[in-house]
Amino acid sequence: MGGLGERASPRGHPERHRELAGHWLLNAALAAHVILPQDMKALKLDHELAQLVLQGKKTSTWRLFDDKDLSVNDEIKLIDKVDPAHPETWKVIGTARITTVLQKRLGDIELADYEGHEQFLSRHDMLETFRKYYGSDVDFNTVVKIIRFDFHNRTDELGKADDINTSYLTEVKLYADGGSRGNPGPSALGYAIMDMTDRVVVKEGTYLGITTNNQAEYQALKSGLEAAARMRVQIVHVYMDSLLVVNQMLGIFKVKNRDLWPIHAAIKELASKFKKVTYTHVPRNLNKIADAAVNEALDHAEKH
Repeated sequence: MGGLGERASPRGHPERHRELAGHWLLNAALAAHVILPQDMKALKLDHELAQLVLQGKKTSTWRLFDDKDLSVNDEIKLIDKVDPAHPETWKVIGTARITTVLQKRLGDIELADYEGHEQFLSRHDMLETFRKYYGSDVDFNTVVKIIRFDFHNRTDELGKADDINTSYLTEVKLYADGGSRGNPGPSALGYAIMDMTDRVVVKEGTYLGITTNNQAEYQALKSGLEAAARMRVQIVHVYMDSLLVVNQMLGIFKVKNRDLWPIHAAIKELASKFKKVTYTHVPRNLNKIADAAVNEALDHAEKH
């Protein structure tokens, strides 16, 4: 399992091992003439999982507590932990470009989520496996980040370091929504980023606490644009079912509510960083993915 094999148990690898591994990996990369940026993020794989990647059978990894903040379009290096107890045996097997990032609770995992990922014998087996690596606090409400990637075997592509940058997403669709149960009341934001063929590459919902519906709508737009910026996208087509927010961003309506001035200004500043941002109002039935992310976040908050 990718996300599990990448995160070693704190009992198994002292800090000194990590230091030695870092020096060894850098020297190995240089010796093989593979040019890897020093600040490139890395994922470590158990040996059997690294072999599945090399065979083209594994194109997805599941991670809990993503301390690397992985995003769509990130280039990462994949490391084969040949012998976990001996970092000097670890080696870089290639690089990967992240194509999709989805977040779900473990209890909500469906068959379709296993695309490119090894399966478990049962839900209980999945839970116990995660607990083995992440601790006994993991339960079915724990959020897992499902990360899909395109792998590049660098040992087969020496001297082609520029090739991996040619397939970035430069233009996307952003569906954003916010909701409040009470207005003001418990609120959440949701957004989905799609490529231009309508394939979902990022979906996220976040509980905001007590606020208004309009604040939640604006927070959704801001969070979605921030995610697009992390992806280094150039053109964003925004779709929202809030006519107020769309028309205020287009300058058709004035922002009369002083409480919205700061976030409206922040979004204008954020949008100016892109080559182009468009805003389109859509009916609620065309914004179902973002709306579902809002309700999932609110439902989860109510249960805890």
